[in-house]
Amino acid sequence: MFSLQDAGRAAVDRHERTSLDPDDWQALRKQGHQMLDDMFDHLQSLGTKPVWQHPPSSARALLDAPLPTKASDLAEIHAIFRENILPYGSGNIHPGFMGWVQGGGTVTGMLAEMLAGGLNANLGGRDHMPIEVERQIIRWTREIFSFPETAGGIFLTGASQANFVAVQIARCRKLGRDVRVTGLSDESRLVAYASSEVHGCVPRAFEMSGIGSDQLRRIPVNHLGQIDVDALEQTILRDRQEGFVPFLVIGSAGTVNTGAVDDLAALRRIADGYDLHFHVDGALGALGILSPDLAPLFAGIDSCDSLAFDFHKWGQVPYDAGFLLVRDSEWQRQTFASDAAYLSRATTGLAGGDWWPCDYGPDLSRGFRALKTWFTLKTHGTEALGNAMSANCRLARALAGRIEREPTLKLLAPVALNIVCFAYVGPNGTAPASVNSHIVERLHAEGRVAPSLTHLNGQPAIRAAIVNHRTRQADIDALVHSVLTIGSQQDLPQC
Repeated sequence: MFSLQDAGRAAVDRHERTSLDPDDWQALRKQGHQMLDDMFDHLQSLGTKPVWQHPPSSARALLDAPLPTKASDLAEIHAIFRENILPYGSGNIHPGFMGWVQGGGTVTGMLAEMLAGGLNANLGGRDHMPIEVERQIIRWTREIFSFPETAGGIFLTGASQANFVAVQIARCRKLGRDVRVTGLSDESRLVAYASSEVHGCVPRAFEMSGIGSDQLRRIPVNHLGQIDVDALEQTILRDRQEGFVPFLVIGSAGTVNTGAVDDLAALRRIADGYDLHFHVDGALGALGILSPDLAPLFAGIDSCDSLAFDFHKWGQVPYDAGFLLVRDSEWQRQTFASDAAYLSRATTGLAGGDWWPCDYGPDLSRGFRALKTWFTLKTHGTEALGNAMSANCRLARALAGRIEREPTLKLLAPVALNIVCFAYVGPNGTAPASVNSHIVERLHAEGRVAPSLTHLNGQPAIRAAIVNHRTRQADIDALVHSVLTIGSQQDLPQC
């Protein structure tokens, strides 16, 4: 029998309800299906849309709104997204996108991201199945790179953070765990080594760690863009004679500018000879080891002490999904594990579990990045991913060949992987280098293809990074045609 007390509770619930779940689940279900269908339509028709288009002032103005204090209808909010955000993304999912190094993602990964959001798991620790999914990825990653059973790993936002964490681990290995408490002394004099082509996040990691970017020696590269091994060894010997303490050498499995892969086996020998932690920044290319065609380029990567890479680049996992693989997981524990009363462990229950990621990296609050990676690997398999990488590199070689056949274009660097750097030089090779900056800007505005701009030997260069699994020969042809067309329009009269 419905009592007055029940009626009172119902009244309180109507007027003081605090749950954010919907009142009408069926209406929400319908709206959710519409939102999902819109994304399917968008992804299915990518090739018919511009890579990038300038967001109109009306869209920007719409998002310059006061803080919302009252509820709004989900359908209305989705309409704002569909009309003012969705058409004006960064473009990296488009087959014509060749700027910087950004993966194209997959529909599978998008769906997995939705599932992870619904589960809303915190992967800092405790005993639950999302933790086991991340542990599965660690085991698979060990297998991919032929690391030992002692190896550990952890998801991070990207290779920038993974490289920073690797510097922390190398510092702790060299100076001992006490450095976490005492900090760096004036006597430590730590120095590290990387090529002059190393990614900008590496010197920033030294700044954030307190070691200082001046303590990172930038070693010249050879004609292939690889670190000069002889110059490296000479620099190490000189530093030791001057009282510095070498502790880390960083190799690149695909440099950011040209895609060059350092001689990793040689770097391992030098690291062994001088008691250095050997880290590899593989953000751009490390996963290329999944391709039988490309794997020989990465000889020696299995010997490094730590490896930073991104599943969200060549692994095609949606952003973000960076990863750090470490040869001995105990090095991670020594660097990051700490006691906290509110993180006390138990033998059973939710506070159980024998692997808490917060002991192995800097984050306590961590999203479920592993799920979209797990779905991607399970759905597509490593063979398909490796084949897509091989296809990217074939397109890069085809682009390089086309450039070398065009008298008004010039190839500016050897093509090791999937990056092609070139310039428009004009009919007589006298076009000003600055024209290439204008060409890239025009290409972005036209929206058919979108390379990026870099600088080689101080000169602007058009840089095509072919990372997207959707990119085809027609996109490469469109790039060359557009560069030639825009370049010819910019030719200066010859004296």
